[in-house]
This record gives sequence, structure tokens and C-alpha cells, in this order.
Amino acid sequence: MWFKILRGLAVMGVCLTIPGISTNLIQKYSNGGKEKRIVRNRYQWNLLERDRSISGLIVIMRLRGWRT
Repeated sequence: MWFKILRGLAVMGVCLTIPGISTNLIQKYSNGGKEKRIVRNRYQWNLLERDRSISGLIVIMRLRGWRT
């Protein structure tokens, strides 16, 4: 019957989710627990710049003599 397929679907679903979960865990522990911010488009870049200006990172860099 149709319910005999459910076991195969469950196994296939688990096998498809394991790589995604393991990749996230490996990247989390290899980066010291921090999530890296990746900019893929202009909107994400604007958000990154907004967060940088709100956190005051630019001011700290200027006080230390670093160029921005």
C-alpha cells in the first residue's frame, strides 16, 4: 500500500538534511562560534555598513590610526 513508501521517504529526508546541518555545525565551530557575514547583493552590503556605523567600528579604527 501507499504507507509502505513512508519509511523510504523518511530515510531519504534524513539523508538530505544531514549535510546541511553538519555544514552549519562545522562552520560554527571552525569560526570560533561566530557566524560570518557574507555580502551577496547591494542590500546586504548596505545592512553591513549600517551595522558597522551603529556599532562605532569606524570611530575606533580612526582613533587607533587605521585607515578606513
